[in-house]
Amino acid sequence: MLFRVLQIAVPFIWLGLVLGLAFIEAPLKFQAPGITLPLGLGIGRLVFSVLNKIEIILALVLIFSVIRLRPSGKFAVWEVAVIAALLVLETAWLLPLLDARAEQVIAGAAAPYSYTHVVYIVFDSVKVILLFALGVSMAKQHLRTEL
Repeated sequence: MLFRVLQIAVPFIWLGLVLGLAFIEAPLKFQAPGITLPLGLGIGRLVFSVLNKIEIILALVLIFSVIRLRPSGKFAVWEVAVIAALLVLETAWLLPLLDARAEQVIAGAAAPYSYTHVVYIVFDSVKVILLFALGVSMAKQHLRTEL
């Protein structure tokens, strides 16, 4: 029962965090009065560092629940694998690059424009779609099982 609940709840909790922080908080903070680019970037570095740690925990819980209670069909397992792969790429590659760029901007020595931020947005957009689809498919599967 616990693993069924986790397979439904974790994708939606994770989805809410990514939508709330990456797609709402991140751009809005720069519109607040008195927030300079360096200050906004400093806040963003802190927020995205914590978000990444929470995402890693959620991914581990989700992977463990899928190992313990294998969903029917391969689509859910494939979704979890792609979501986990995107998170690994963000953690090991994109976030360090974005963090270094933010440090350069804060120090006033910004490098030329980089598409790394766009890649991060694309990765998060794909994660949002997959997390929603995974949550819905797990809810359908497990709620049908309970009835």
